[in-house]
Amino acid sequence: MKIGINGSGQLAHPNLDAIVTDVGQSEVAGFASYWLAQTALADSLAVLAIAGRATSNIELGTAVVPTWTRHPEVMAAGALTAQAASNGRIVLGIGLAHQPSVEGRWGMKWTRPVKHMSEYLAILDSLLETGTASLQGEVWSLEQQATLMTDDKPLVMVAALGEQMLKMAGKRTDGTILWCVGPKTLEQQIVPIINDAATEAGRPTPRVVCSLPVCVTDDVRPTTEFVGKMLEGYATLPSYRSMLDIEGVRGVEEISLIGDEDTVNAGLDAIAAVGATDFTAVVIPDKDGPARTMDLLQART
Repeated sequence: MKIGINGSGQLAHPNLDAIVTDVGQSEVAGFASYWLAQTALADSLAVLAIAGRATSNIELGTAVVPTWTRHPEVMAAGALTAQAASNGRIVLGIGLAHQPSVEGRWGMKWTRPVKHMSEYLAILDSLLETGTASLQGEVWSLEQQATLMTDDKPLVMVAALGEQMLKMAGKRTDGTILWCVGPKTLEQQIVPIINDAATEAGRPTPRVVCSLPVCVTDDVRPTTEFVGKMLEGYATLPSYRSMLDIEGVRGVEEISLIGDEDTVNAGLDAIAAVGATDFTAVVIPDKDGPARTMDLLQART
């Protein structure tokens, strides 16, 4: 299982130079990948494009960019630009987001999400592959013929939790990017559905990218309480709630990897054993900082 860093927390107070430095330090430390969410007023693909010019081998991924706010033509343009800037190291992770965000923040209608993603992928994949698209869909439409900035198509992954989305991801993309998912859910839900779908479609085994908070510490309680408070909203979203229910836990803090070195290593081993191909750590510092956590993660690269 490849180990990467999820630096999305940096976007709470976005500083371009700091993020690019963090990506560079992650590369030097030997991490396989670095991931950013699309959040606040920082453009994750643009940031990764800039980081791509300052690094040489670390994979750069979005985890994830919501589809509702970007027409697939705009998404393709950003991904191809970042792919060219990084010499072919982009993983374009996209997702549906959630009904409260779509309707409450963006004022859009949460309707037919599976059809939404199916048409989105049809246009996006065609643009990334050939620069052309021709679809008059029920949700998304485009007639386009353009020159590609690069012929090196970026990998595409979809944040998928439910059966329909996992099957779509397995049949049509390079894998899935997960959040709020522990080893029971990986074993019982995620891995078998997406792998079977890929096999049925004659595609290679998809990547399964798992991401959770990680903190190596001897003082477990305050870190666990901090993570629980910080991420309590996720437990109220139906898609994540169903995944946490499979794990038999109330909140993300209960499946986070928090504890001493043996505890965290055992958690990572359990995730790898049930089929995750990648793990991207959201590093949570304890009162003494992130050094122990980073040392453990680096030792596993």
